[in-house]
Amino acid sequence: MTAEYTWDVFSTLDGYGSYAEPGDWGGYWGKQGPELLEHRAALFATEQRMVFGATTFRENAEIMTSGIDPHSLDEWNVRTMRMPATVISSTLRDTLGWPDATIVSGDAVDIVTRLKEESDVPLRSQASLSLNRALMAAGLVDRLQVTIFPVISGRSGTSPILAGAGDFDLELLESRTLDGHIQELVYHPVFVRGSR
Repeated sequence: MTAEYTWDVFSTLDGYGSYAEPGDWGGYWGKQGPELLEHRAALFATEQRMVFGATTFRENAEIMTSGIDPHSLDEWNVRTMRMPATVISSTLRDTLGWPDATIVSGDAVDIVTRLKEESDVPLRSQASLSLNRALMAAGLVDRLQVTIFPVISGRSGTSPILAGAGDFDLELLESRTLDGHIQELVYHPVFVRGSR
C-alpha cells in the first residue's frame, strides 16, 4: 500500500498563491479566523511527512527559524516544523535549521514515487507550485486541497497556483466553509489524456 500524497495550497478566488505590490493584504489575505486556524492545527495534529521544493522550503525555514517567539506563530505552523521533511532540491546543501529535514537531489517524480512506496505516514506538501504541478501530471497527487480566500487579487496577485498545469478532471472528496467565508475544497485529480 502506498502513502497518500496531499498537495495543500492556499489561493485567492482568481487563483493566485501570493501577492506583491501594490497589494498590502497581510497573511491569509487578512481573512483568517478561529475556525481556519483550529482546522489547520487539527490537520497537522497527526504524523505526516512534509515534502517541499527548494523555494517553499527556504521561505518556510526563514520564517520558522528567524527567532520569532513560537507562541506568536499559528499552531499549525509550529506543528509543521516538528514534522519530518523531505526537500527536493539540486541547489540546497543545508537544512536551514529545520529540525528533521533531509535534502534529496534527483528527479522529483522518482523521489516521490519512492517516498509513497516506503513511507508509513501520509505525505503532505504545502505550496511548492512547480514541484506539485509536475507530480500531479505524473499521477502522484492523491488529494489536491485548495483553501480559497475570498479576495480577488487581479493587480497584485503572483504565483498562479495552476499555471502551466495539464488538464485534469477533479473528483470532489470534501468541502467545508471556515469562518463563514473561506472555502476548503479537496479533490482527487485525474489527468485528462491528450492534454499535454
